[in-house]
Amino acid sequence: FYAGNITRNFRALGHTKLKSRMPQQEAQQKNQEKNGQKMPILTLDKLTDEPYTTIICYPKANKTELKKRLNELRKLGITALEFTGQKQILNTQVLGKGCVGIVTIAHRKNEKTALKIRRTDADRESMLREAKLLKKANKADVGPKLLDASKNFLIMQFIEGELLPKWLEKQVNKTRAKRVLRDILEQCWRLDKTHLDHGELSHAPKHIIIDKEDKPVIVDFETASVNRRPSNVTSICQFLFISKRSEERRVGKECRSR
Repeated sequence: FYAGNITRNFRALGHTKLKSRMPQQEAQQKNQEKNGQKMPILTLDKLTDEPYTTIICYPKANKTELKKRLNELRKLGITALEFTGQKQILNTQVLGKGCVGIVTIAHRKNEKTALKIRRTDADRESMLREAKLLKKANKADVGPKLLDASKNFLIMQFIEGELLPKWLEKQVNKTRAKRVLRDILEQCWRLDKTHLDHGELSHAPKHIIIDKEDKPVIVDFETASVNRRPSNVTSICQFLFISKRSEERRVGKECRSR
């Protein structure tokens, strides 16, 4: 299964690179947690000032749009947002930031959830298509559980863990790594059987989280499709077995040229 080779490749090639690219805000968050500082949790009525108006209506604050979106959140049962994560918008931490949406923690029915907020400049008018695709993935026991969705918001199970490369770098137990990698391959196979193509698994570092129980979770189905031939297993194998070898050859050539 080559689990040992994969983990060694990540430690040898990826560790320094990922560390050097670690955002300053990640270190800041760790210092805050170490010092016992709580991350800001704000009820909806406290989100009417900057930087929160811009985050909810990203990339540009709009009072009319903000009012509509806050009402939309109330209808979804959201009571508060929590601002923490490794990305930043106007010096405020969020879980994620992409071309379609911003991801934060949302509090709903006394539980933490992941809330994806549709950008006002997104190339789609609604989050409902992504919700439908995530629901299809859930039927194959893949992805964070879909909890609810509306035009501008997608509410999902909050997965607390580490991205796949960072998790692999720490592994010295081949059996543990093998079990996780096998689970990832099986999930990709189930997606293929469901005729749902994730579309981004050749860039798996950003799309697979390993939770505290060593359960891999494939996330972010915004570019998924049922209209193209599924290639999830092919894509993840390309990432695990081919991309790292290509990187190894590239680094080797650079070292020889010095």
